Amino acid sequence: MDISALPARERILLTAHDLFYADGIRATGIDRVIAASGVTKVTFYRHFPSKDDLVRAFLDHRHGLWMAWFVDALGRRGAQRRIGDSQALEILADVMAEWFADPVFRGCAFINSVVEVGTSVAGASDIARGHKREMVEVIAGLLPEALGGPRRMAIAQAAALGVDGAIVKAQMGDAAGAREAVGDLRRLLQALGDSITSRPSP
Repeated sequence: MDISALPARERILLTAHDLFYADGIRATGIDRVIAASGVTKVTFYRHFPSKDDLVRAFLDHRHGLWMAWFVDALGRRGAQRRIGDSQALEILADVMAEWFADPVFRGCAFINSVVEVGTSVAGASDIARGHKREMVEVIAGLLPEALGGPRRMAIAQAAALGVDGAIVKAQMGDAAGAREAVGDLRRLLQALGDSITSRPSP
């Protein structure tokens, strides 16, 4: 996408998004973002008084982008039609396979950012936790309401943990490793689906 015609703030944010995600937050200096976005230092600092402000904006932006893609990818695989199906969670493995195959895949931006900056950027961990909570809520939406709130959320959280594990494994390996991560995730999701029908709802 050509961002040259966009307002300065959007150019800075989109440039930072791509650089932070591809190369890391700490490895990407402000001067590089300024040069790549084609703005002056004065313009940059008018919109983002510090790098921490830019990091928080990046995480908020990434959250919106990724969640929109995630919900759309689930929808393209018939998530709405499969709600209540004990094996509906398996859609998550197909969704992750699609993401892992993307040439720009570099793992989860939120896991990466917590590892990189931890609590040194105020609010970054809160944004990351909020992102993961929303992911769990979307996953819970695949499960039968008859399970009851606590059990439904427990299964969704287990599935989300499996998703995060698969993301990390795919990030650490090559294409074969990514396929293995998807296979491992699929087996976990099948087991969670089997658990739905293995005992009565509370």
